[in-house]
Amino acid sequence: MNSYAVRTEALGRRFGDTDALRDLDLEVAPGTVLGLLGHNGAGKTTAVRILTTLLAPTSGRALVAGRDVATEPGAVRERIAVAGQEASLDERLTGRENLMLLGRLQKLPKRAAVSRCDELLERFGLTDAADRLLGTYSGGMRRRLDLAACLMVRRPVVFLDEPTTGLDPAARADMWGAIADLVTDGAALILTTQYLEEADRLADRIVVLSGGRTVAEGTPAELKRRVGDRRVHLTLDAFEEAARRLSRLEPEVDVRTRSLSVPAPGGPDDLRSMLDALDDLDVEEASLAQPTLDDAFFALTTA
Repeated sequence: MNSYAVRTEALGRRFGDTDALRDLDLEVAPGTVLGLLGHNGAGKTTAVRILTTLLAPTSGRALVAGRDVATEPGAVRERIAVAGQEASLDERLTGRENLMLLGRLQKLPKRAAVSRCDELLERFGLTDAADRLLGTYSGGMRRRLDLAACLMVRRPVVFLDEPTTGLDPAARADMWGAIADLVTDGAALILTTQYLEEADRLADRIVVLSGGRTVAEGTPAELKRRVGDRRVHLTLDAFEEAARRLSRLEPEVDVRTRSLSVPAPGGPDDLRSMLDALDDLDVEEASLAQPTLDDAFFALTTA
């Protein structure tokens, strides 16, 4: 198990008669990102709480950075960084003071703490705001500072719980870049997120949980392939007539948007044949698309 940054075997947690997590098997190599996906109550938070030693497992085993979470919790904590949904920062301090405080509490020498602080402030675009009180920061700035705080001391395993919640698209893209840098540096990341685009962009592998159990796992591309082939999406006023003509293909119709979606395993050839069949209708939009991770997630968690 020691060749992995994180590995679990049949990991479980039971509360009374309820299995919040059951038979979870994970393998996360250094320099990779594992995305944990699932609806609220699926078991993601329970899994992360166990792996970060905040909750004891009731079955199975888990090693994080080579240490057992049940028998060596102190050693695990020395080897992980955690960025939760709630910022753990002091409103009465500046951004720089918050980072320095956390670095010094983790026994970074002063010179090393100053250097690391400056590096992170620059990486997260906070240099100009470094000496302002945290209370003057926007929500996005706080989120970036919180992630910077969890990275003050380099750790081999990093847990990111909804790291970009509340960020605007530009700030989210910046955060994705910073997260990618962590992987380049060799850290293993466990990522939970409600943004499936984020998981698609960042995760090397994804585990989908539902009801405390793993219902699917694989790379983003593998999960999308499980949903099915490419689809043609058509928008037109005469969508009902189009659906009738293409009925053998079992189109999915959306009355609200005047559109329909049809499987297209043949790709461009299928798109051309459908447009030929609808030649006398005024097709406003036609596109050929792969299944998205959203499609895969909803299919896998509602099956």
